[in-house]
Amino acid sequence: MSLLDRLNQDMKQAMRNKDKLSLGVIRMVKASLQNDAIKLGKDALSEEEELSVLTRELKQRKDSLHEFKEAGRDDLVAKLNDEIKVLQVYMPEQLSQEELEEIIVQTINEVNATSKKEMGKVMGALMPKVKGKADGGLVNQLVMKHLS
Repeated sequence: MSLLDRLNQDMKQAMRNKDKLSLGVIRMVKASLQNDAIKLGKDALSEEEELSVLTRELKQRKDSLHEFKEAGRDDLVAKLNDEIKVLQVYMPEQLSQEELEEIIVQTINEVNATSKKEMGKVMGALMPKVKGKADGGLVNQLVMKHLS
């Protein structure tokens, strides 16, 4: 089942359950998917493109969450946490830290990186492998650790 079909089904269920939070998040994701499809001049996005949209939406909320926590806006923090939970349902299963470190070490060996100067080369080869399956900040942190 495609992501759009799943979103449509879940949207109908959220309407039946009068779940305004899930309904709002699903509508926002659907709008983002459709906007990206229009931007790219396509009728539908590939799975990888859909994953990019989901990742972007999740990242935006996590960034906002950080800002709201710093500003002491607990009401908005709670709402964003709920939105993040709804979005994570549609994301692929996340890699464990051990699995992620294994992939990082393999990639560092593949590109023969030995210092932090080669961080860009490592990240360029690594990110397509872990896209949507790991947080970019954590990936960056672990790569730095293994290159030092």
